[in-house]
Amino acid sequence: MPDSILELKDVEFGYGEKPVLSSVDMRFGRGQVIAVMGGSGCGKTTILRLIGGLARARRGQVLFEGQDLSTLDEAGLYAVRRRMGMLFQFGALFTDMSVFDNVAFPLQEHTDLPDEMIRDLVLMKLNAVGLRGARDLTPAEISGGMARRVALARAIALDPALIMYDEPFAGLDPISLGITANLIRTVNRALGATSILVTHDVPESFGIADYVYFIANGGVHAEGTPDALRASTDPVVRQFIDAAPDGPFKFHYANAGLNGDFGFATAAAGSTETRA
Repeated sequence: MPDSILELKDVEFGYGEKPVLSSVDMRFGRGQVIAVMGGSGCGKTTILRLIGGLARARRGQVLFEGQDLSTLDEAGLYAVRRRMGMLFQFGALFTDMSVFDNVAFPLQEHTDLPDEMIRDLVLMKLNAVGLRGARDLTPAEISGGMARRVALARAIALDPALIMYDEPFAGLDPISLGITANLIRTVNRALGATSILVTHDVPESFGIADYVYFIANGGVHAEGTPDALRASTDPVVRQFIDAAPDGPFKFHYANAGLNGDFGFATAAAGSTETRA
């Protein structure tokens, strides 16, 4: 793996008394696209929250460009976040702003660039995602796939070193899904950035990822290249990749921490991906 821009070292985290992550070690190489996969409730989005400094590990370190995020004050944390871009699940665009203003927002908030330069940068980012002609439309006037591309343009507005994608393929039709996957790879290469995909979508993610972390039972259950995981005989990995209804992953939600088990709970009542 190339030199790492981000590392998680022996990270432990939980919500209240509910354990979510334990002894997690991960490295994210510069210039790579890395997928973080696993069943709902396994801790994938929590990992993004830890990386963005929205949550703090109970134990261990989250190191971004060598800086331990837990040691940073508010100003230091905001400075680090300006080196990161985030594409939220379903885009999270400002509904009362135009497409142009949505993409311009981070540039206006975090830079002192003149309006003319901001205009040129916004149009450049919109052109990169194929939506320069939609600049004056509102989110209500564009499709879901187009909204996801606007959100991607906003996420890369500041040319971040690290781009995080929370379920970038959710709810997209096959054409939009393919376009989005290609854009992620293309943008990553153009910026020389590192991209982290939190996703359930196996075919598209395996098609663009350099490396995959598979999260289960509170930690990194398996890792490797997409080809290595495709060839895996591990029953947990195989059930997920093959979308098999029977296997280690259970439909019904288990009591957290029961007998030291973090559970393989998936789409059960009471389990939400936004919290774990």
